[in-house]
Amino acid sequence: MKIGIVGAGSMGRVHAPAWDSLKSIGAEPVGIMANRTDSTVNELATQYGLRVYDRYEDLLADIDVVDLCVPTDLHAAMTIQAANAGKHIICEKPIALSIADGQAMIQACNSAGVRLFIAMVLRFVPQYRVAQQVISSGQVGDVCVIRLTRAAYQPRKATDNWFMDEQRSGGMVVDLMIHDFDYARWIGGNVTRVFAKSVRATRPNAPGDYALVTLRFASGAIGHIEGGWAYPAGIFRTAVDIAGKDGVLEWSSDTADNLHTHLVNAPAQVAADVGLPAESAAETPFVTELRDFYQALVGNQPSMVTAQDGLAALQIALAARESLQTGRSVTINQEI
Repeated sequence: MKIGIVGAGSMGRVHAPAWDSLKSIGAEPVGIMANRTDSTVNELATQYGLRVYDRYEDLLADIDVVDLCVPTDLHAAMTIQAANAGKHIICEKPIALSIADGQAMIQACNSAGVRLFIAMVLRFVPQYRVAQQVISSGQVGDVCVIRLTRAAYQPRKATDNWFMDEQRSGGMVVDLMIHDFDYARWIGGNVTRVFAKSVRATRPNAPGDYALVTLRFASGAIGHIEGGWAYPAGIFRTAVDIAGKDGVLEWSSDTADNLHTHLVNAPAQVAADVGLPAESAAETPFVTELRDFYQALVGNQPSMVTAQDGLAALQIALAARESLQTGRSVTINQEI
């Protein structure tokens, strides 16, 4: 299958080498399109042997799969255009800025008989994947509390810093924290209530932002999701702390490479660490993610993350943003 990449920003620079590494399984990255004023597009084209396109229509005519690494406000229109052209789509998260746009994207793809994949990469990060596998195996029993952290520095694009425009990115809660909303739902099930507090909700001109979002799951479990654009440049921290009836899972990017399991009834001689999946240590989660999407297309099989998953994560993120604006909890009566 021939792959075309749209965007040469942070995700375009990550996806281009990832696709290049997947040539051995049949993926054929052939083209890239981005703002011509950004020299990165020409650098990526030269490095990975890609043709540079000026028009989206021309790129779509030459490919089978388009990989959209563009600002979120462009997702809906570009996805629908690709679907109408009969192309499969990989779209960076969030799926869209509104539920209506996300639903329109899914409907367009279903009507055209093409597939839409939302790049929720957290599901492919080794430690998070292992945690989900341990939970699914029943080793820690029913999940009671999910604590997730994602704290970084504020995006600092020299020009067109669309991340800082909530009308284009959705803001930190939608753009950054949606990773953990998706993951929390993956391991905890449906979310029924959301309550959020943040620095900028009360101090709009604060130099950084920090948010704490509390989730109530249909199962009765509670989630505490921490997100921040407040650190000095270069710092990015993530952490997992999941408590179940029979044990605890812990991992932090600060302290350890492996997920730690602490089981209530574990025999003394059982090792506490759960190792990484062997294949994951040798590649980035972006390669793992794109391989999953590509193999799902080639084999006409399910992927680890669906477009509907992306829409459900957006629903949680938008509920959190509504809670920030109103100061009240927001009830999710049913998943989209």
